[in-house]
Amino acid sequence: MSATGAPEWEPLPAAVSNNAVASLQTDRCLLLFSFMGIGEKKTYDAITRSAFALDTATGRWTALPPVPGGAGRLAASAAGIRGRVYLFGGYTVDAQGKEVTVGDVDIYDPVSHAWSRGTGIPVPVDDSVLGVYRERYVYLVSGWSQADNVHNVQVYDTRTDRWQQATPIPGRAVFGHAGAALGNVIVYVDGAYRNPAGNKPRYVASDECWMGRIDRDDPARIEWSRLPQHPGPARYRIAAGASPQGPRIYFSGGTGNPYNYDGVGYDGRPAEPVAITFAWNLGVGQWEMIHDPVPAPTMDHRGLLVTPFGLVRLGGMEAAQKVTRRVAVEPVR
Repeated sequence: MSATGAPEWEPLPAAVSNNAVASLQTDRCLLLFSFMGIGEKKTYDAITRSAFALDTATGRWTALPPVPGGAGRLAASAAGIRGRVYLFGGYTVDAQGKEVTVGDVDIYDPVSHAWSRGTGIPVPVDDSVLGVYRERYVYLVSGWSQADNVHNVQVYDTRTDRWQQATPIPGRAVFGHAGAALGNVIVYVDGAYRNPAGNKPRYVASDECWMGRIDRDDPARIEWSRLPQHPGPARYRIAAGASPQGPRIYFSGGTGNPYNYDGVGYDGRPAEPVAITFAWNLGVGQWEMIHDPVPAPTMDHRGLLVTPFGLVRLGGMEAAQKVTRRVAVEPVR
């Protein structure tokens, strides 16, 4: 620990943004993972298959075998569950700018250091919200599926390697939204959707916030209800993660100007991160401001790792769309 109490961890081995992140508690320590994403050039050839793990006991990163597949991906989602890390979806970009949503499920075993393949996502998605229930079921909520956003909520059973379709979301279908699951509750906010006024810009930020309660007897049944708007503006690609303390689901950073992978908004203006962190407190049923402002805010995230050390953001885009190696640790009470 430093004199300020912050952990002394190495920065990421390479600057990366829009990377899938996950954490996993082992017998020895807590591991933090970063998978794929885009590098400093923010071009199609800067999209990577690289994978890394941070040992929080030593503060050092280790390179892992690259994620399977012929190309790197953006906007994938990941979760650590019962000794393995599960990686879902995302999209590829080729030299002509063609984007392809991928339905792959890749499973990493940190003991054998090997990848295996799970049953593919029935409706392939990228920029989806991921939630984990009972350390068994993985929920992929809405997201982009090749041609448009989808209302699907897809449930993967990590024990049986099978999928089922759950109760769809009732609100706007979105991509780049943020959220997490805690207990039998899923909360997600914002994201982007097609501009109903036309193509200038093509996509705009959504201000919808939703909570879903998973039926304890049937994991495919979800009761959805609208939440009030959260503090601050509607945003895109916020970092989000859940904590049993509070209990709270945290949201940090993001931007009010939806963009493609290069950080330039669909309206032609460069996107900039919003410097606040807020949370939905499940215990009292209301929004709470956690930090305003947040030092060195970031956007372009696929998750927020809630750890005993604080809220951890791995990489992302800083001001002026700079892709960073920074491992940001935000303390919370």
